Amino acid sequence: MGEARPTGVVGLGLDLVEVERLGAVIGRQGERFLRRVFTEGEREYCAAKSEPAVFYAARFAAKEAVAKAFGTGIGAAIGWLDIEVVRNEAGAPEVRLWGKGAELAASRGVDRVFLSLTHTGGMAAASVVLQAG
Repeated sequence: MGEARPTGVVGLGLDLVEVERLGAVIGRQGERFLRRVFTEGEREYCAAKSEPAVFYAARFAAKEAVAKAFGTGIGAAIGWLDIEVVRNEAGAPEVRLWGKGAELAASRGVDRVFLSLTHTGGMAAASVVLQAG
């Protein structure tokens, strides 16, 4: 018999980002930073907004929150581009995991990632819950 996997909530992550600070990083590093941290779809979505830095900050917070929920941080176990924030049919944000992110989720039995984003007063925040089946 194999090892029993946990069911229910297996991870919780929260992150808060200063929009102005992330905007300054984007201003200094430009496309190099954006391509290292955000997928093509994320870059297209944010660039189409009147205030792209707000939307980049929310996605940056989401990626950090996912890594915190896994307990790994961004690094060897999961990278920036392994985590993508997309919009579902109703327009709500969702997380898609690719590469090492998908492998990590499978190894932990994670079959659902819940995501909530918000931004106000120059701050962007994300909350993530990992659920196993």
